[in-house]
Amino acid sequence: MGDSKSDDVRSWSGPIEQMDEDERRALIDAMTADDRPGVTVTEALRNNWLEIWYQPKIDFKRKCLAGAEALARIHHPQFGVLLPGAFLADAEEDSLAELTEHALLVTMSDWAMFDEAGFNLHLAINVPAGVLFRMPITELVAEYRPKWERWPGVIIEVTEDQIVSDIALAQEIAAELRGSAISIAIDDFGAGYSSFSSLRNLPFAELKIDRSFVRDCATDTANAAICHTAIDLANRFGSAAVAEGIETQTDLQALMAMGCDFGQGVLIAPPMPKERFLDLLRQRMDKPRADATAERPGAKHVDRVA
Repeated sequence: MGDSKSDDVRSWSGPIEQMDEDERRALIDAMTADDRPGVTVTEALRNNWLEIWYQPKIDFKRKCLAGAEALARIHHPQFGVLLPGAFLADAEEDSLAELTEHALLVTMSDWAMFDEAGFNLHLAINVPAGVLFRMPITELVAEYRPKWERWPGVIIEVTEDQIVSDIALAQEIAAELRGSAISIAIDDFGAGYSSFSSLRNLPFAELKIDRSFVRDCATDTANAAICHTAIDLANRFGSAAVAEGIETQTDLQALMAMGCDFGQGVLIAPPMPKERFLDLLRQRMDKPRADATAERPGAKHVDRVA
């Protein structure tokens, strides 16, 4: 909104930009590994080990940063950084509710930091359907949301298989959330095998294509057809199509050619600690921006998102 400067869609990748294919594959394998010792969410919260990392999301059409997905990590003093597979698989719903509340409050607080750096970002968090159906999210947002009018709200990502478990309740909650600047994204779309009719009356802002279909979509005709269908479906519903788990340049180019709206993945940028993400934002604001200065003389704040 108001920013005419475009970034190369891969310019957010930092060190990964210099990785060869073997190194990139090793990073992807490490991100999906879950064989380290388990630690409970409650234990991590009690000891302040829980961290919220961010993975940038790029607007393919404007070729600029559009937002970021907030992802939970545990920074254990002995085991190092633990991925969700090490602490979420056996988590009970009460623990997941604690994690969701923590992530929601931290994300809203972090938005103010990113905004101060000059980036008005639409941030997203993952919420299990069971937690979404029982948690007073609208009340939490009303109390703790940033008070600036330019705050774009927050996106709640719920997996396809979970959201269709109770469509009627999901519709009711989605309508309530929309009044509080909270939108729904259907995550891992395609993996849940739901019928299109079950999603037709569910108001969602984004359809996130499951990484299993994004992978090799440039060469696998079946995956390409599924990506095409998902993008077309999102557009017909007035929503945005988001490709997740982009790993190769050829898949990136194919998705852009298909008309996909947004994308994220280790090719573009891996998940990173808040401090690293904030450093990247500040580096971009330090670059000369004669076009923005001429457009808005004396302006101190620059909107950088769709």
